[in-house]
Amino acid sequence: MLEAGQKAPSFKARIQDGTEVSLENILSEGSGLVLFFYPKDSTPG
Repeated sequence: MLEAGQKAPSFKARIQDGTEVSLENILSEGSGLVLFFYPKDSTPG
């Protein structure tokens, strides 16, 4: 788990249109990033 102020590890993900992006690409563009984790519906998590 990250502590407040720690940098996130590098990762790649697909966005809504199917394009693969990396954390470095997003940050190099000067864009912000919010990650939201949602547990699967109808689960206790």
